[in-house]
Amino acid sequence: MGDPIVFVPGLLCTEALFAPQIVAFADRPIMVANHREHESIEAITASILEQAPPRFSLIGLSMGGYIAMEILHMAPQRVGKVALLDTNARADTADQTERRNFLINLTRKKGFGKIPHLLYPGFVHEKREEDQGLKSIVVDMAMDTGPDAFIRQQTALINRVDSRKRLAEVTCPSLVLVGEGDRLTPLEVSQEIHQCIPGSELAVIEGSGHLSTLEEPDAVTTVLRDFLNS
Repeated sequence: MGDPIVFVPGLLCTEALFAPQIVAFADRPIMVANHREHESIEAITASILEQAPPRFSLIGLSMGGYIAMEILHMAPQRVGKVALLDTNARADTADQTERRNFLINLTRKKGFGKIPHLLYPGFVHEKREEDQGLKSIVVDMAMDTGPDAFIRQQTALINRVDSRKRLAEVTCPSLVLVGEGDRLTPLEVSQEIHQCIPGSELAVIEGSGHLSTLEEPDAVTTVLRDFLNS
C-alpha cells in the first residue's frame, strides 16, 4: 500500500468527481478535500493541510489543481507525488474574472438553479454535451455545493496567483493530465505546466473534456495507477 491519497475536486464538484478513482484505490487511505468554506486559495490550502495526513499523494482537478499547486508551495515536504488534472498554472485573465463576476451577480440576483446547466457544456467534451447521465452527475454535484460555496470558490479563483515560476521548484514525481477535448483548460495549458515542472510526465486522454475522471474514468484511472505505483 502506498501513501494516502488526497483528492481535491474542481469548482462546483464534490467527491463524486473522483468516484471511479476512489473505488480503484480503495486499498489506500483516502481523503477528499473540503474546498467550500473559504474564499481564498491560501485559506483553503491551510485548512486542507490541517486535516491531511503527514505525507500523501496529491491529485487535483481544475480548481483542485490550483489548490494542489498552492499545497506544493506551502508544504512541499508533505507531498510524495502530485497529479495535476485539467488545470492551469496562470492567474485569472480579465475576461475570466469578468465572467466569474457575471456568474456571481447572476447567482445573487436570479438564483443558482440555472448556473450548473449554463456551465455544463464547457465542462465536457463536445460529444458529451447531450449526455444526460453525465449531466445529472454534474448538476447534482453543483447543487450539493450550493450558491454560497460557489460564490466563495469563484472569489478564490479570481484572486489566485500565477504559479508558473513556483512550479520550477517542484521536486516530487509529477503527472500532468488533460482531456484531449478540454475547452476550459486546453492541451497547451497543460503542456505549459509540464514544461514548468522538471521531469514531469504528460498524459493526454482521448475523447475527454474537462471532467476527465468522469468522462473517461478507466483511462484516467489506468494512468493514475501506473503513476502512483511506479
